[in-house]
Amino acid sequence: MSDDAALLRQAAARHAAGALEEAEALYAQLLARSPDDANALNLLGTLHRQRGELARALPLIRRAVTLRPEAPVFLASLGGALAEAGELEPAVAALRAALARRPDDAVALRNLGQALCGLGQARAALAPLRQAVKLAPHAAEPKLALAHACREAGALPEAIRMAEAALARPGPDPAVAAQARFLLAALGRAPMPERAPAAYVRDLFDQYAPRFEADLTGRLGYRTPAALAELLRDSGIAAAAALDVLDLGCGTGLSGVALAPFARRLEGLDLSPRMLAEAARQGCYAALHEADLLDFLPRHPAAFDLIAAADVLNYLGDLAPALAALRGALRPGGLALFSVELGEGEGGYALGPGLRYRHALPALRALCAEVGLAAVAERRDVLRLEQGSPVQGALMLLRQA
Repeated sequence: MSDDAALLRQAAARHAAGALEEAEALYAQLLARSPDDANALNLLGTLHRQRGELARALPLIRRAVTLRPEAPVFLASLGGALAEAGELEPAVAALRAALARRPDDAVALRNLGQALCGLGQARAALAPLRQAVKLAPHAAEPKLALAHACREAGALPEAIRMAEAALARPGPDPAVAAQARFLLAALGRAPMPERAPAAYVRDLFDQYAPRFEADLTGRLGYRTPAALAELLRDSGIAAAAALDVLDLGCGTGLSGVALAPFARRLEGLDLSPRMLAEAARQGCYAALHEADLLDFLPRHPAAFDLIAAADVLNYLGDLAPALAALRGALRPGGLALFSVELGEGEGGYALGPGLRYRHALPALRALCAEVGLAAVAERRDVLRLEQGSPVQGALMLLRQA
C-alpha cells in the first residue's frame, strides 16, 4: 500500500469516527503532497459539508468531479452539496448524472427527490423517492421524504402510509419520528402537537435559506415585513431610530431591513444557522442569536422596546407560552408586532395542510389580553401565495399592559 493510500485510509477512519479536526488535518496533509487526489478532495469537501461550510465544501467537491467526471460517488456528492446550497437545478443535473452511472444509490435517489420537491416538482419526485424506499426498506428517512412529497403532490393515502412506516421502524431517530408525527397530525391521523418540532423548522429553513428571498418576494408575493412596518407607521410609531428592537425568526433579514428605520439597536433571533448567515449579509443587525424563542426570551427580561415576529408564530399552536415570554422581554409600555395565519375553530388554532398553524382571531385576542398585551392596532392582509391561492392573515400590534 502506498503512503498516500495509507494516509487516506487513516483520515477516512478518523472522519468516520467523528474526529473531524483530526481528519481535516490528515486530508490537508495528503493534499499538500498530492493535490489531485480526488478521493481526498471529495472527503474533505464532505467534512466541510457536515459542518455546514458549503462555501468551503463545493470547490473541493467540484475539483474532484473535474478530475474524475465519470465517478458516480463524486457526482452524487456534488449533487447533495448543491442541493443544500439551494442550487437546485444543477443539483438535479448532477444527481441524475450520478444515477445514470449507479442507479441503485438510495441516498442519491432521496436527494434527487427532495431537490425536485424544492423546485415545486413533487410529482416528478415520487419515482426516485419510491425507488429509494425500495432500496433502503429499513431506513426511515426515505419514507419520510416520500411522505412529504406525496402530501405536496396530493397523494394523501400514500403520504399517510409512508409517515406511519417511518414511525414503525424500531428505534427511529427522534427528529425523524417527531417530523413523522407532525406530518400525520397535519393529515388528521395523529394528535395535534402544541408546536412544530424545532428540528423540523431548523432543517426546513436551513435548506431554504439560499433561495428564501427570491422565492418569497417573487414566486410567493411575500410582503409581510413591509406590511408590519406600515402598521407601525400608521399607528403613530415614528421611524426615528429610537427603539431597541428584537426581530424574532429573522430569517434572511427581510424583516430586519423593514424594521431598521425604527431601531436604535436591532437584534435578530432564529433557529436556522444558515438563515442567520444570510441575515448577517444585510448589515442591519447589531447582534444575531441562534436559539429557540422560548429559551431566549425568558433570559432577557425587560430588554426590548419592540419585538417583531413576521410569520414566526405560524409554527406554534399554543401561543400562550410564547406571548407570555414575549411580554416579559418587553420594557414597560413596549410593543409586540406580529403576523398570524387566520383560521377558525373552538380550540383557537389548527394545524393546516401547509404544516403551519392557523389561529382564530377571537381566541388570540383573548389570549393576548390574558397575558398582558393590550391591542393597539390590527389589520387583515394577504401574507403570501400558496399553490397560487392567497393565504389570509392578520397583522397585530400590541402594547405591554
